[in-house]
Amino acid sequence: MEVKKDVEMEEDSDSESSMSGEEEEDKKKKSSKVYLPNQPLEKGEHLVHDESSYVLYHQAQTGSPCLSFDIIPDDLKENRQDFPLTAYIAAGTQAEQGRPNHLIVMKMSNLHGTKKQTDSSDLESEDSDDEDEKSKPELLTAMVIHHGGVNRIRCTKMGDTHLAATFSDRRSVHIWDLSKQLSAVENTGLLADFVADRKKKAVLPLFTFAGHMDEGFALDWSGTVPGQLLSGDCKNNIHLWKAKEGGTWHVDQRPFQGHTGSVEDIQWSPNERSVFASCSVDQTVRIWDVRASPARACMLTTKAHDADVNVMDWNRNDPFIVTGGDDGLIKVWDLRQFDKGISIAKFKHHTAPITSVEWHKTDRSVFAASGSDDQLTQWDLAVETDDNDSTQSLSSIPPQLLFIHQGQKDIKELHWHSQIPGLIISTALDGFNVFRTISV
Repeated sequence: MEVKKDVEMEEDSDSESSMSGEEEEDKKKKSSKVYLPNQPLEKGEHLVHDESSYVLYHQAQTGSPCLSFDIIPDDLKENRQDFPLTAYIAAGTQAEQGRPNHLIVMKMSNLHGTKKQTDSSDLESEDSDDEDEKSKPELLTAMVIHHGGVNRIRCTKMGDTHLAATFSDRRSVHIWDLSKQLSAVENTGLLADFVADRKKKAVLPLFTFAGHMDEGFALDWSGTVPGQLLSGDCKNNIHLWKAKEGGTWHVDQRPFQGHTGSVEDIQWSPNERSVFASCSVDQTVRIWDVRASPARACMLTTKAHDADVNVMDWNRNDPFIVTGGDDGLIKVWDLRQFDKGISIAKFKHHTAPITSVEWHKTDRSVFAASGSDDQLTQWDLAVETDDNDSTQSLSSIPPQLLFIHQGQKDIKELHWHSQIPGLIISTALDGFNVFRTISV
């Protein structure tokens, strides 16, 4: 980020018109400086993002805030980096009282990289306007009514069918078939038909479980067993779902019990079919094995934070779990030393509760986190402390902190795109950001 200062200048029109382009650029540089974390802003100063720090940066908005979303895996090329890019997501709204909520499938396309500095004298204005028009990002959405606000949404694929699970604030968990919505955002003609059909007949979920005793925020599909799902609620209970033939599910009525506070997040092991982890308001992280009876399934427990543990994520490549709490701390745990109750890394940068954490999909040492302090941060565990660095202004900044992204209000969730290296999508009260930084 850069800090820019509003400067009032009284100049006559002749002196202003005689200022050269280089002089104007020098004046802009003098009135801006690099922003350092937690640096107080003086009167008249404001933050603006430095476009040169981003490979790609876009914003998107929906009618109501979407406080949870998930990236839908697509059939486009893996490891794609050539512009323009396309991404698909599913999101759920938390609308104001009296307004309907929706499950939304979005197609974000024509995502170009940030503009490079060019000499405007070499470009005709008409050609420049045409280029700007061609480079505009596009957003297509297909919505269905969702009963209640969406606390959490998670996507998976079973065979050729894309599914989404949603945890409603009305205590129910729904499974949705996203096929028609995905077809609609691919073709404007089909989108018009989809909207017309939706007005005639409501789209219903494939399956609904209303057995939770309270609403919840913990939800995760297994990556190793197709159709297997976990849902955890604010009454401390976790239920296991297993897909059955005919597009239905069996939900074990016997909950996994052990937490003494609300279950805030759940993560299946990326490698072990029967193992999952959970975190809770009771300040603990627990490791479970579903092969045991629910009453005996908890294998390991550790007190992870001195406050609510809000979020967690399991590294795909190493036996590490990253957690974030109400204390603003981010901790990394080595499961080989989990019973010792000591994290292998601890970072205190955020000044408010951590709202989301996620490991990079391929770079095993990199993760991102967001907080209620309106910051999204990127971290790299592989960066070592330089004992020779005596720069006072940087002494309080962890060397593992790669990048700070700001500009959103109350960031709720972030995800790395598994098919587009380095691309992050984040959602907040004021909409979505889609970006890639020069750091990752």
